[in-house]
Amino acid sequence: MKLTSIASGSSGNCIFVSSKECRLLVDTGISGKRIEQGLLSLGEHASDLDGILITHEHIDHINGLGVMMRKYHLPVFATSGTIDCILQTGKLGKMDRSLFYAVTPDQPFQIKDLVIDPSSTWHDAKDPVCYSFYQDNIKASVATDLGNFDDYLVEKLAESDILFVEANHDIKMLEVGRYPYPLKQRILGSKGHLSNERSGQLISRLMNDKLKQIFLGHLSKDNNYPELAYETVKLELTLHNIDLKERNIHMEVAKRDTLSTLCQVS
Repeated sequence: MKLTSIASGSSGNCIFVSSKECRLLVDTGISGKRIEQGLLSLGEHASDLDGILITHEHIDHINGLGVMMRKYHLPVFATSGTIDCILQTGKLGKMDRSLFYAVTPDQPFQIKDLVIDPSSTWHDAKDPVCYSFYQDNIKASVATDLGNFDDYLVEKLAESDILFVEANHDIKMLEVGRYPYPLKQRILGSKGHLSNERSGQLISRLMNDKLKQIFLGHLSKDNNYPELAYETVKLELTLHNIDLKERNIHMEVAKRDTLSTLCQVS
């Protein structure tokens, strides 16, 4: 299985996941042109995609969806609530309703050789989910826009070989920053975004002998720095007696505007 980020951050998100037979995008929050260019950089072509998975309807996750659907006639998988919101947004142009397929949290479905398991998340959207992917004995999980997590989510993300987890903001930077107070409260709330500290706490609970790669994603442009996110999460893991080097786990921050490292586990 392969996974990488084409773009990740508060201004746009798009992740590529593939197996031997299947090629998928998780979210299309950047322009169709940038998605196409990112795929070409990976040696892939948008016409070979088998579908698009949408986590929720916020624009930084669906910005390029209309273009990709019209140009490549790709099936789109999302919860019914998310689909309704996408069709009502009016910002993405004309979309073929027949290309949308509703998924239900905790009801896995299959596309070619990939089994996909949606899980409910804590976020201020209609019916948001994150996704885990299974192919043979390999598992990859993509979980951003969480707001918070509980035992349910930990259980659903457990035993992953590859983890893509939100580390959105530094709490102190957010508190003293320029955002208006209501927005700060939204981000800090249980339906907002995970802080660097909470990201580290979630990852510490997801440690397992199979884990090979951790991506920290969806960083805020205004309330975080890649180095700060990395070091804060690393410190949190250290506080839980987790040594990444000792465990031979690679951790990196997903890049905002360019491709991240292509992770491959077989």
